[in-house]
Amino acid sequence: MEGTEVRKLAALEDAHWWYRERRHLLSRMVAEVTPGTALDIGAAGGGNTRVLQAAGWCVAALEYGADGAEVAAERGLSVLRADATALPVADDSLDLVVAFDVLEHILDDDAAVAEVARALRPGGRFLVAVPADPRLWSDHDVAVDHVRRYTRTTLREVLERGGFEVASMTSWNVLLRPVVALRRRTSSGSDLDTVHPVVNLGLRAIVTVERWLPVKAMPGVTLLVEARPRA
Repeated sequence: MEGTEVRKLAALEDAHWWYRERRHLLSRMVAEVTPGTALDIGAAGGGNTRVLQAAGWCVAALEYGADGAEVAAERGLSVLRADATALPVADDSLDLVVAFDVLEHILDDDAAVAEVARALRPGGRFLVAVPADPRLWSDHDVAVDHVRRYTRTTLREVLERGGFEVASMTSWNVLLRPVVALRRRTSSGSDLDTVHPVVNLGLRAIVTVERWLPVKAMPGVTLLVEARPRA
């Protein structure tokens, strides 16, 4: 992701409905997990890193780009500047790795997944979020340097090739998928824009309602996965 997009994301993420709900999802995914050592890959401004930090994890933000690393450091986070396909950590040294909206940016996603498997301890967890459904490909994906969008099958395959078992895979942003599809067909450039407060509140209400609806197996905008290293 270009530096300007990272800066834009960092400025938006505290209040933006999409990033707020994504932080909630991460918080819920680790709620029952005993904190240990964690790495947040592709942390950008560190919004998700701060969620883990608040939950008691000893966590570092890993960023490839200078802008993301700089923003995370400005926020007082521990930062590693490195490539996701060559993690600067020892084998079997991590209890948790988070890669939210990261794999779709990496040409060799197999290499990145294999590196996470190398770095995780037995019994560790790999939490993944990726954009779903190639039919939603648009100028937004181009603007934020996506290489691909995933299906359930292609995401499961890359994780299993890398040495993981998929413990759970769910869809997110299901209710708003038709709206996203329409917007992506009629707009150009990135969706990383300020949202009017009233619109932001309305969209936040919709994704909040989705938490309690039986829609996680339906097509959505994002796929969420918890994976474990294969024994």
